[in-house]
Amino acid sequence: MTWLTAEEALAELGTKPQTLYANVSRGRIRAKADPADPRRSLYQQSDVKRLAERHAGRRKSETVAAEAISWGDPVLTSAISTIAAGRLLYRGQDAAELSVHATLEETALLLWNAESFACVPSRTPEPAAPSVHAALLALAGRVSADLPSLGRARPALQMEACSVLSTVADALAPGLADHSLHHRLAACWRRPEAADCLRRALVMLADHELNASTFAVRVTVSTGAALSAAVLSGLSTLTGPLHGSAWRSIDALVEAASSIGAEHAIRHQLLRGSRPVAFGHPLYPDGDVRARVLLSSFDMPPVFRDVQRAGEEMVGDPVNADFALAAMTAAFDLPEEAPIIIFALARTAGWLAHAMEQIESGHLIRPRARYIGPLPGES
Repeated sequence: MTWLTAEEALAELGTKPQTLYANVSRGRIRAKADPADPRRSLYQQSDVKRLAERHAGRRKSETVAAEAISWGDPVLTSAISTIAAGRLLYRGQDAAELSVHATLEETALLLWNAESFACVPSRTPEPAAPSVHAALLALAGRVSADLPSLGRARPALQMEACSVLSTVADALAPGLADHSLHHRLAACWRRPEAADCLRRALVMLADHELNASTFAVRVTVSTGAALSAAVLSGLSTLTGPLHGSAWRSIDALVEAASSIGAEHAIRHQLLRGSRPVAFGHPLYPDGDVRARVLLSSFDMPPVFRDVQRAGEEMVGDPVNADFALAAMTAAFDLPEEAPIIIFALARTAGWLAHAMEQIESGHLIRPRARYIGPLPGES
């Protein structure tokens, strides 16, 4: 067999890295680790050539659009973030390198292409403890009062973005406005030893290209709705079990592993036809860089190590960021809802960046449906 580097495969296909990784995740192109550099992948030449020939002819626009909606090429252009060759980049900067020293506030400035950031006083009383429910209510309370985003210049939008992030932070990490958000979150949970790990998690999760919640944000704000309405859409989407609430399935898997052993727990899931959500990510065929960064920041509890070892062997994919968040929660004995609270606080910075970029584009996002239902006169 002949194997190609990513650069050679991309040149043959004439596509972007995301499309190559999506074809690998769908099983259309076989891949393996490069023996000379395990951080890189090699791709089966015959698979690449077959796919390139299949796509050589011009495809119908509706076919292209349908494929783009599901792990295909981005349906919107963006200068905010991308996943390339296994690296997560924020405006061209490596997120893993940023996480060594940056805070979420500094990352927000980078994503927003802004010069200053300041938390503003809360409009609502602080909740007793960090809560996604409180964040949803706080955002909903702002929507009818905030100005529409349409027709407003970037300086005004950036000021409002600070205000919206502050609203979310007051619900998810209540504390003094002059304290960094990771310190506020650690103080809320009375886990000062977790502060630096929380900081790295917030940076690594701040943005992730055009995921489901970010797309919801961009659709909402493209109508001219307020920034708070856009973030409310994103947060609502994040609560789904296939997105920010994946930690619930991982907790259930770990609980089963504690009772019957990791191998049996994973085997039971696979026999039921259910792929454990803790493993793999379509955009990271060689492993989720976010998971690697987080798991290097703390000592993983033994049961999580067992699940990782058994799962990576039986499923065949490395653990992902959802697993890392669940493991971090257990390692520091954080509250049960901690994974989605961390996720939501971090991703609010990215949502606001995408909202402002979408506003500047001046385009309403309005796809067409490809109708497959009955027509008049058909029975």
